Amino acid sequence: MGVSGSGKTTIGKQLSCQLNYHFYDADDFHSLKNIQKMSNGIPLNDKDRLPWLLSISFLINNLQQHQINAVIACSSLKKSYRKLLKSNHQDLVWIYLKGSFKQISERLDKRNKHFMKSQMLKSQFEDLEEPNNAIIIDISSTSEEIIKQILSRITYL
Repeated sequence: MGVSGSGKTTIGKQLSCQLNYHFYDADDFHSLKNIQKMSNGIPLNDKDRLPWLLSISFLINNLQQHQINAVIACSSLKKSYRKLLKSNHQDLVWIYLKGSFKQISERLDKRNKHFMKSQMLKSQFEDLEEPNNAIIIDISSTSEEIIKQILSRITYL
């Protein structure tokens, strides 16, 4: 979890390969309407995000029901979003990729072909409620080092 540009997709894909888990990017679950809104530089609000969060919750429930392990890259900015997604899934682990506004803004400015533009980053930081029940990873390190840190801190494997 983390704001756009924190490395969720990159780290999530690498982590899922290391663990031999399935990988899902929550961006793929956004409606066309939400993607268009963000592409136009308009931040999503809670009402916009609810159907998206419910579809990810459905995914988690389905994975759990079929006993399939997965890494899901999802912003999960607010405590209420994480509560909805966690539901009754006690084995769900939050990994918060934490970085500064400046650091992430620079990353977003370099990113092409993504609907989330750097000018909307401020709204994500405003919505962000940092978790207190997560593995917190500083994104300043290389992706290899970040994966190493995550693997060393996941205790249930």
